Amino acid sequence: MNLHLQRPRDLLGRAYLDMLATEAGAASRPLLRSGDPDDPIERLIDELATKPASDPGSSIRADLAAAAILVARAIEPIQELTLELRRGSPVVSLAVLGAETVALVQRVLGTCAFGTSARVLDERTFNDRHTRPVLLIARDGTAKDHKAEHGNDIVADALHARVPVFGVAPDPRRHLPRDLLRASDHHLCLPALDASAIALVIEAVTGRPPAAPIDEQLVRALEFSDLTLAIRADRDPDECIKRLKRTIATKSYFDHRGPSLEALPGYGSAREWGLNLVADLREYKAGRLSWDCVEKGLLLVGPPGVGKTQFARALANSANVALVATSVADWNASAYLSGTLAAIKTSFEQARRLAPCILFIDEIDGISNRATLGSEYREYWTQIVNLLLEMLSGIEDRPGVVVIAATNHAEHIDPAVKRAGRLDQTAEIELPDIETLAQIFRFHLGDETPTGVNLMPAALLAAGKAGADVEAWVRRAKSRARRAGRDLTLDDLMLEIRSGREVMPDTTRLVCAVHEAGHFVVGHALSVFEARMLAILDHGGATGIKLLRANALTEAGIENYITALLAGRAAEEIVLGPSAVTAGSGIGEDCDFARATQAAIDLELRFGFGTLGVMHFPKSVTEILPHDIAMTGLIRPRLDRCMARARDLITENRDTVQAVADRLRTTGYVDRAAIDELLAAHPIRTTVGASSGTER
Repeated sequence: MNLHLQRPRDLLGRAYLDMLATEAGAASRPLLRSGDPDDPIERLIDELATKPASDPGSSIRADLAAAAILVARAIEPIQELTLELRRGSPVVSLAVLGAETVALVQRVLGTCAFGTSARVLDERTFNDRHTRPVLLIARDGTAKDHKAEHGNDIVADALHARVPVFGVAPDPRRHLPRDLLRASDHHLCLPALDASAIALVIEAVTGRPPAAPIDEQLVRALEFSDLTLAIRADRDPDECIKRLKRTIATKSYFDHRGPSLEALPGYGSAREWGLNLVADLREYKAGRLSWDCVEKGLLLVGPPGVGKTQFARALANSANVALVATSVADWNASAYLSGTLAAIKTSFEQARRLAPCILFIDEIDGISNRATLGSEYREYWTQIVNLLLEMLSGIEDRPGVVVIAATNHAEHIDPAVKRAGRLDQTAEIELPDIETLAQIFRFHLGDETPTGVNLMPAALLAAGKAGADVEAWVRRAKSRARRAGRDLTLDDLMLEIRSGREVMPDTTRLVCAVHEAGHFVVGHALSVFEARMLAILDHGGATGIKLLRANALTEAGIENYITALLAGRAAEEIVLGPSAVTAGSGIGEDCDFARATQAAIDLELRFGFGTLGVMHFPKSVTEILPHDIAMTGLIRPRLDRCMARARDLITENRDTVQAVADRLRTTGYVDRAAIDELLAAHPIRTTVGASSGTER
């Protein structure tokens, strides 16, 4: 039984394949025919039936065969269009997926669509004096003149000559002549590859249809160039399918190696957003959740090295969906604006084809903010911004596509990108804290983590650094141990992190411990903050806090804040003695004394709590007035009063300060659990009393 009498689909596609085979010199294969001699499309092939095949062993290239099938599928549903292209003068535009498809479609149309008597000409060679000329304009969007304002005169000549006009482009509205679109009778769109099209391609190339099933998810990841790698005339049809699977396996879309989001430490609110999305995508894929209920866009903000790209990859792993990764730098690789616009559209089209998937756009701050553009570049960047906004707004038209964009500089992004319906959720990924750094070290060390070793010392040395730094240090430490022919040790890791930095002397370490203990005790006593951790780093001490807002805006509350800032110096004086006091409280623009002084200035000159009453001076003035002796005379008594109060609180709680300092000096890190333990053993006394804020 003739197999194709059972499968009447793709009659025009089979006709086009026959024509291409004849053009290539291949022997005509009847199994590519519909099997119905009265079929109108079959009759179109008859005109080629007498043309001899010069090379019976030749075959159609797989990507060209795929283009023929899809072009035919775009044309065939429109009644009479097949005959009109051969006998009439229709005007047609065809949108294709990707610039690389344009040349293939152009060849298919030139060979198959217009008949053997037609002279198919492009916009540079068109001349209406030819017998039955056809104007075929094919633009891939990469050339400087692939714009709507170019080529309209040629279109006008073709319309006047009443000949067929056919335009092909990834984005016809931007790439084809404006008048071609205005005059078009039909606006077509090249359909996507599916399993039946791949089966027919294999049949066209090898001469036999495949028996093995073709996975639709496999097809979604295929590009035209993949077909020529896997489908060849000398291969068995089912072997072609196996080769296609191997080809897809080399792509990054479905490369789910690496950790899932659940396994990665850190990421804060971004991690919570991602895990919620994973749950929603599972429900969406199962048909239990509408796409309208799924979060569709996220802007990731954070400094370099915090793992924004890794977040997207891990999220795709957890959700078991494809990841399409691109960047503004990739988009701008083209020498012309038309190429950049085509690249943007291609990224979104790839994501739509692979849905459900995640489209990750890195360096999105590279898209300029229209409000800050100079006149020289305004027109260029405005077109790029407008297309991106159009693509982002079109997320609703692309079910299953979640867009995540990353930036180091959120302030540089056009505000319209972050409006509702686009990237309307923002998650800031901050540098990891000490405990998270320890988890990141453990993650990257994996099975090579030294047995029973506390990684907190390494995390303390790494304070202020990103996960990418940790990964690099671990890699170098492993290399050091491997070259030495031994197992990895903590010392290997510490050497890499320090990179030649000197170890803090014991005397300085003691001062740091006492200083941070002073901040902690006074801040807790006055309910200024909630301490989350205390640490000694190579460059000094640190206290991680969460400011309490109960009385933060009152005069007494602000003076309590000043008192806590001065408590580090007060602790050095009381516990270690005046001769051991260091300059640490006054080093740097953001030091304890600088912040305390600024708060006192604000009370006097901006917040209405000073001698001058409810006057508010701008910040520029407040930077000048303190140099006036009279103004200094108003600020200093307040600072002196807060300092005296800090000394009193340290004296009252000296045993607690000493206990906290001893623990911190020994371990280098005191977490929240250890803080609670210390407070239980050494309660903080507050009998000194709170500031009234009225003494002058």
